[in-house]
Amino acid sequence: MKILLLGEYSNVHWTLAEGLRALGNEVVVISDGDGWKDYRRDIDLTRRSLSKYHTLKYYAHILQLLPQMRGYDIVQIINPIFFNLRAARMKPFYRYLRRHNRHIVMGAFGMDHYWVKTCMDCTTFRYSDFNIGSTLRSDEPCNRQFVKDWLNGEKTQLNIDIAQDCDAIVAGLYEYYQCYQPTYPDKTTYIPFPIKEATDHTVDTQPHEPISFFIGIQRSRNQYKGTDIMLRALERVKAKYPTRCNIVKAENVPFEQYRQMIDTSDILLDQLYSYTPAMNALLAMSQGMVVVGGGEPENYEILGETQLRPIINVQPNEESCFRQMEWLVQHSEEIPRLKQESMEYIHRHHNHIKVARQYMDLYKSL
Repeated sequence: MKILLLGEYSNVHWTLAEGLRALGNEVVVISDGDGWKDYRRDIDLTRRSLSKYHTLKYYAHILQLLPQMRGYDIVQIINPIFFNLRAARMKPFYRYLRRHNRHIVMGAFGMDHYWVKTCMDCTTFRYSDFNIGSTLRSDEPCNRQFVKDWLNGEKTQLNIDIAQDCDAIVAGLYEYYQCYQPTYPDKTTYIPFPIKEATDHTVDTQPHEPISFFIGIQRSRNQYKGTDIMLRALERVKAKYPTRCNIVKAENVPFEQYRQMIDTSDILLDQLYSYTPAMNALLAMSQGMVVVGGGEPENYEILGETQLRPIINVQPNEESCFRQMEWLVQHSEEIPRLKQESMEYIHRHHNHIKVARQYMDLYKSL
């Protein structure tokens, strides 16, 4: 099968491409590497700046590449905004892809209209990036911009039009599945995110101290993702147990450097407002780290997992984070077991070959 993967979020498409290629498919990834994260791709499509000069140059580059985006069995777009352009500029490119390829699959992998809309109904999720119970998190600058862009902005109609027109919608997390399945029950499929497992990674089988806590910080999304709250809680733990834990911080570092930094850590703090572990957390789990973040019952239920519970689940507040991290320090003998469970969890549900087979089942069904 000939497959084009357009765009990138957190290495989803490149990892999926590796799995699909291992199954004998011809796969091309075109992306900007998800910006400063600089993930791998076959063809680079990076917009250098928002200046008029670089905008025209970027537009010309897309036009130059269009002939290479024809004749595929499957074109999968990472998001309704699959090029770094305004929504008003996207529709002609989508129509071109639709006209010159057999099937279009849209990813429900991140920020879009249905995500914002569902979070803001304050009933689907107990908490999310946009709500805690019936209270909206409207005070965050990121949230205000996302609401402006996606709830009633120019991206809204583009998202609706593509969702209605495409052949399938793939959701990579429980939350994203809940956003699309009620409106598009016949075309929405949940497939876990793909992770390439480390074949040569070993995990400490004995407790050790100090315990190394890792936290990745995106400066522009610090409050939106709850990193600020998790860091405050972690600093409280460090102050209470100064010799028993260390803090490792990574701020806006490229993917390869990020991987090296987490490789020497024990615990990863990730996404306070999530029910589920996303790509960064899953990658860490594959390398034998314990994740403090989203591990709600719904996450295990959608996977059909009834045994493993490797994720240290937290509620979206500082005190919950503090209690759970303090528990890890006080019960460091449990960390080797949780590390082993983390790796087994990835092997069962996120192995990139297993996930690629699920994608192939979907693609063939079209």
